[in-house]
Amino acid sequence: MENLILGHAQIKGDVVVVREALIVGDLSGHNLNDFWRSRAKFLELTEAEYHKGVTKEFEKIINAPDNAEFNLWFEYDLFCQVNMWFVISIINNLSIKKKVYAVYTSYLDRADKQFWNGFGSATSCQLKICFGDRISLNDADLQFGQDLWEPYKTDDLEELIRLAKKSPAFPYLQEVVNAHVERFRGDGTKGRPERVLEDITKNISTDFQEVFKEFWTRDSIYGFGDTQLKELYDKVMHYR
Repeated sequence: MENLILGHAQIKGDVVVVREALIVGDLSGHNLNDFWRSRAKFLELTEAEYHKGVTKEFEKIINAPDNAEFNLWFEYDLFCQVNMWFVISIINNLSIKKKVYAVYTSYLDRADKQFWNGFGSATSCQLKICFGDRISLNDADLQFGQDLWEPYKTDDLEELIRLAKKSPAFPYLQEVVNAHVERFRGDGTKGRPERVLEDITKNISTDFQEVFKEFWTRDSIYGFGDTQLKELYDKVMHYR
């Protein structure tokens, strides 16, 4: 599908699909092989299944030729940003000469309902606008992206907050980091997503599809898919 969409927009290049949701689950591992094993175990896949569906895509990046150009098509929400930080951490450690760009949903206005998740509904013309507005990432930007990934990976929220300064290469970074930090309350109370879900199930509906739509209206900055939100929803419903 990704090839079809970008091809229709006349944007050429090989497509790498990030089939991961690093917003949840075990992120441990001192090297990539250990990391892959941790992710496979969390997702309840064999290492062979995980490699076929996920790792093979990342290997396209790892094995990129000299003078490769990387265009990182990621939305502004937490789900996408975390995945992008990880991708940047891989690219930053490549010894090849490279050009790297961040391609965001720049065709959307901040007030648009689809602002935090907007490539899916974009037309070929809008994709061209996004590509034309792409942001060049220099060596400092790449290192900064890796610096964001490391404390995220190790749950070092204080360091993540310290790093969450305004950066032209990472728009809305402070909002995204704040949203992540608010998932985990140090006082033992429920995090922001759970509190939002509690309010929805109490005052709007307990039907998951309705809850999902309402959550996206209120807190789409998280970028949760139905799998991630269903786990939180089940937890909230269990303690009702």
